[in-house]
Amino acid sequence: MVATVTPLSAPVEPDEALRRIAFLLERERAGTYRVEAFRKAVTTVRETPDEELAQRAEAGTLQDLPGIGKSTAGVIAEAVAGRLPDYLDTLQDKAKPLVEGGEELFAALRGDCHSHSSWSDGGSPIEEMVLTAVELGHEWLVLTDHSPQLRVANGLSVERLTKQLKVVDAVNASLGDGFRLLKGIEVDILDDGSLDQTEEMLGRLDLVTASVHSKLRMNAAPMTKRMVAAVSNPRVNVLGHCTGRLVEGGRGKRPQSEFDARSVFEACAEHGTAVEINSRPERQDPPDDLLALALDIGCLFAVDSDAHAPGQLEMKAYGCERAERLGVPWDRIVTTWDVEKLLAWARGDA
Repeated sequence: MVATVTPLSAPVEPDEALRRIAFLLERERAGTYRVEAFRKAVTTVRETPDEELAQRAEAGTLQDLPGIGKSTAGVIAEAVAGRLPDYLDTLQDKAKPLVEGGEELFAALRGDCHSHSSWSDGGSPIEEMVLTAVELGHEWLVLTDHSPQLRVANGLSVERLTKQLKVVDAVNASLGDGFRLLKGIEVDILDDGSLDQTEEMLGRLDLVTASVHSKLRMNAAPMTKRMVAAVSNPRVNVLGHCTGRLVEGGRGKRPQSEFDARSVFEACAEHGTAVEINSRPERQDPPDDLLALALDIGCLFAVDSDAHAPGQLEMKAYGCERAERLGVPWDRIVTTWDVEKLLAWARGDA
């Protein structure tokens, strides 16, 4: 069951106080530079002996450590002294539900089919994404860093993806049975509908989310053909942010791509490909009218965060509100399924 995190109380370890502040800042979509200050401070704190931290806190020399500024030093000093840091206390008091509605569906979610790490354009290491997912009550998380063509997002080559899969194995070996990190990718749908990764590598993954990231203004006919080819590919499990639109945020607005949505969604339904309900506030993709169309056609859905930072994993709340409001049945939302049912579906066994 996915849930919001329980607020911390004193005493709290300095690194945990810093982690939680970063999480809460990400959750409210604060500027990246603010978040990075706290995430970098976590690394420094973990590399510094407790005794030295205590001595520096007393002497007022914490800012002599690399990556520690005035704000992070204050948090560390208060935590070392056994107090709940004021900054953390303030953020926790301000933290409200992201959206009204969809709470029961949000609680019923078990995982997320779309997340990114610092291996591509995410802001945190795989281990931090996993730790936060566990804290939020996830049973599973699919790691879906970008594919090679998306160079601006540091997409993974065959060689880098091969290395990442070994990291995923190591993470799972350390976690036991309570959580599963699944091997995945957000693969680019190329102009002709083929996929931006080798067949051999795609075959080694647990789940594939496919998305259009280039030539978003392609004419409707070739865009439709492109998308139908991709969602009909047996390697593809989820169609990501299908219209490519942006409705708010720092990247500005972008109109949705033009394509025959009925043809695309009918192909999704025929081949068992889930339509992603992308929960990022700047995407809200697909828009309500297309989501309703996919629902009528009989598609499966995946309520996903498209998280690029740990604090964004909770953004699935936005997608849950939309899914509940539009009447999407829970049993057609693959992110409510347990991991074995999800994997059987992704393999084509269900």
